Amino acid sequence: MGRAWLRTIAEDPDVELVGLVDLDLDAARGALAEAGIRGDIALGTRVSAVAAEAGADAVVNVTIPEAHLPVNREALAAGLPVLCEKPAAPMIADAFRQAAASEAHGELLMISQSRRYFAALDAVRALLPTIGAVSSVSTRFLREAHFPGFREEMAHPLLIDMAIHQFDVARALVPAEPVSVVCDEHNPSWSWFDGAADAHAVFRFADGARYVFTGSWVAVGEQTSWNGEWRIDGEGGTIRWDGEDAVTLVRAGVRDAPERIEVPGGVPEQISGSLKEFVAALRSGQSPESTALANIHSLAMVFSATRAADTGERVDIEGVRRQALADAIATEQDSEVIARLREL
Repeated sequence: MGRAWLRTIAEDPDVELVGLVDLDLDAARGALAEAGIRGDIALGTRVSAVAAEAGADAVVNVTIPEAHLPVNREALAAGLPVLCEKPAAPMIADAFRQAAASEAHGELLMISQSRRYFAALDAVRALLPTIGAVSSVSTRFLREAHFPGFREEMAHPLLIDMAIHQFDVARALVPAEPVSVVCDEHNPSWSWFDGAADAHAVFRFADGARYVFTGSWVAVGEQTSWNGEWRIDGEGGTIRWDGEDAVTLVRAGVRDAPERIEVPGGVPEQISGSLKEFVAALRSGQSPESTALANIHSLAMVFSATRAADTGERVDIEGVRRQALADAIATEQDSEVIARLREL
């Protein structure tokens, strides 16, 4: 993922790479060479030291999730805004602690939920007023995913490592936050994963809308895109998105006349789109969609779904969030961050 970010930064005319941090400096040099990046790039193993040497204005954090909290807090304490890869943290409590640190230091911490950034999804979101109040959103996600290594050994691999993308997009489509979830997981007999590779979840949102996720990482037949196939139903009709470039609208009362919606080209997508929104937020002072605090709702959907799958019961998502916040307050040692946590 780090190499993809290096290429994206190098190709963006609005940003300049001035430093690279890695515990393995030879690996850092190799990544720069592979990306074709030349010039005076500061290298080091500490983000604050490299940023000071290079005169950096911001940080892009693509470390492993376990390192997000210390790296983000070091950067924020140095007065640097951060764009951090998802997930924000391995635990919701740590996500709360970094969000509070962002508030305490007055610096932006944005989580890169790269699958929010597709031209076709922009077209879908622009259509939402056409269908009025949303009653349900559904995703059908089917992939034959081979990831040798830790993903094939982890519990809840689909929910934890993949579904946050779809859950986060669902939040972008429903004008309310999720409040509860029921979830059923299983692992088909032919699965090459140790944990459950199939999941079926139904989320209830505060406005009454439902989000239904059906997914598999061991689908050996028909495949969807990596975004999945989407359907949004409202009082004025239905929007469909194939997860790639096809968006259609069926208006209420004209079922036999689906409208193919034009998707504009030239729109920065995936991590390029995330970087563009981060830069725009820094220049304008406006908050991006996926601030660290807002993104906790997406992370809470994931952990609530895994709890629902484990217990077989409906899980109250706000209860999961409040417990994580209490854990964050109990764990945190910085008094200013604790004060900010108590305000959340």
